[in-house]
Amino acid sequence: MSSERIQNAIDRIDRALARIETQAALATHAQQTGGSNNAQLVARHEALREKVSSSIAQLDALIEGFDT
Repeated sequence: MSSERIQNAIDRIDRALARIETQAALATHAQQTGGSNNAQLVARHEALREKVSSSIAQLDALIEGFDT
């Protein structure tokens, strides 16, 4: 994998993490204001966080496996 493709992948991951952080902040704000679907939102958020963490770990392992 070329270093340009690796950088593009890292950039996409960074943008995805920024979106996730924004949604997490919004979820935290909604939780503090007492929204009616908070329990479901928190559960979905945690499930998504676990999936993203797993995907990032897999990507890290793939990137580390490539010689630059």
